[in-house]
Amino acid sequence: MRVQVRGRGARRWFTFGAIAFGALFLVVGVILAGVSVSFLADAERAQGTVVALEWRNDHNGGSFKKRKDDKPAAYPVVEFTSADGTRRTFRNSTGANPPAYEEGERVEVLYRADSPDDARINGFASLWLLPLIFGGIGLVIAGIGTGVAMATRGRS
Repeated sequence: MRVQVRGRGARRWFTFGAIAFGALFLVVGVILAGVSVSFLADAERAQGTVVALEWRNDHNGGSFKKRKDDKPAAYPVVEFTSADGTRRTFRNSTGANPPAYEEGERVEVLYRADSPDDARINGFASLWLLPLIFGGIGLVIAGIGTGVAMATRGRS
């Protein structure tokens, strides 16, 4: 199947839209990476233990249709002691199926000293998954738009 876009104006709008949309995603990815770097720079470290796995289906309040292959994800619930001696518990924001952690597993916890409730497991997914997803999508879409622009520029 061949799709033909009529007129140079339509091609320009398509390429501009793809580049702008990709650039927006790329900027969001860079901002999220900056948030992770900032968090790592200020983070205190503590040893924690996965005390439970919370199994959940996340479908944004039912706004997405449930597919038959949807499976719940396991979100680790971690307990740690902050520097002030207080025992704290948090649920990690990243879940997986199969579970990335087991109950009783020891993990390194990163948290802000001024806000110990803002804690994360020191792991790749917790810190870098969203920046990579947004940045990667942005690069691909902006790259496609740039490729189309370069290809059509040579023909114009």
